[in-house]
Amino acid sequence: MKLHNKIILGLVLGAAAGVSANRFLPGAPWVRWLADNVMGPVGQVFLRMLLMTVVPLVFASITLGVAGLGDVWKVGRVGAKAIGYFLISTFISAIIGLILVNAVRPGDGMDAAVRQELFDTYRGQAQGLQAGGAQEFGVGTFVQMVPRNPVQAAANMDMLAIIFFALVFGAALTLLARERAEPMIRVLEALNDVVIKIIDFAMRLAPYGVFGLIFVVTSRFGWELLGHLGIYVLVVVTGLLIHATVSISVLVRFLGGMNPLTYWKRIRPALVTAFSTSSSNATLPTAIQVAERELGVPPQIAGFVLPLGSTMCMNGTALYEGVTVLFLAQVFGVTLSIGQQVIVVVLSVLMAVGAAGVPGGSLPLMMIVLGIVGVPPESIAVIIGVDRILDMCRTTVNVAGDISSTVYVARSEGEMGHPASG
Repeated sequence: MKLHNKIILGLVLGAAAGVSANRFLPGAPWVRWLADNVMGPVGQVFLRMLLMTVVPLVFASITLGVAGLGDVWKVGRVGAKAIGYFLISTFISAIIGLILVNAVRPGDGMDAAVRQELFDTYRGQAQGLQAGGAQEFGVGTFVQMVPRNPVQAAANMDMLAIIFFALVFGAALTLLARERAEPMIRVLEALNDVVIKIIDFAMRLAPYGVFGLIFVVTSRFGWELLGHLGIYVLVVVTGLLIHATVSISVLVRFLGGMNPLTYWKRIRPALVTAFSTSSSNATLPTAIQVAERELGVPPQIAGFVLPLGSTMCMNGTALYEGVTVLFLAQVFGVTLSIGQQVIVVVLSVLMAVGAAGVPGGSLPLMMIVLGIVGVPPESIAVIIGVDRILDMCRTTVNVAGDISSTVYVARSEGEMGHPASG
């Protein structure tokens, strides 16, 4: 059985086992023990093995990507194309969410008792997010992108700072004489090869890690919690599906020149990894492999664009944030004008760019948007209970948007190759 089929099987079996445990053995101590001491740790080991490769992979792949492009002007051109694609696709997704949440208005029908119960249950967690200190996207973000200490930035998983340092490092390599740059390029190529081998080790654990991660979520929440927030969840998931199946497919067909059915079939391993880990950063190694081997994207394009995309191309997150802010405004009776809703869309796109590519990374930034439009930031407590499930869905769309950008950039540069398989 192929690895991606094993991963899908692990996903399905883990979800079935978790939902069954929640349905037929609610509150059983041994189920919680199993989730906390077996399933959770197995899932976390898999997730951590992927995350530990992110910093060296991002640094090596971006540096080699820039050096491989060989021309600082070409780096700028490719970067501009990628960022333009990120922004356009993200705005499209946010607008889809805006239209759906206004058409359905899921927040108008929430029972006050249910709202208060959710608010009381997750109030402490919401206050912890706020105390954690989300930094608003603005001029300060661009200043902090320049790291004073690249090693500290790597230790803190500050992806924007790591990307900036790698871009500057790669650009400097292109300006050196070839004989001077060659030893460093060989070291980075060796580092990249070692990281890929570690990823291969991690992916052997993937079916078991995916099983554990999904079991922990479904055994705890089951489907009952979704009953209270079902319409809101349905609006978010419907918006994500529309954006994935329509918007991204259209972009892949007309900007990337690829059959959408072929595209979706070939990127399946990356989508399963994204869904199970809820982390764009953790999915990055798999996404790079898929883009190069399955889609025929040149390594220098995939290695340059995808690390940028894992931080800046957040299609699913922008849609989710826009829907959530308007939903909570409806729940708490705050009326937003069309102008204010447009501001929500713009802020959702900007905040999505600044969101960490880790599980729950968008929640602290979303509290800033809530405060700006006059909704209590603590109201995020209402949706925290279902955020994990929605995080899995929106991360999947984020990754699909990331990979689609490489197809567009490679084709526009006339460098699209032939996939290694099929």
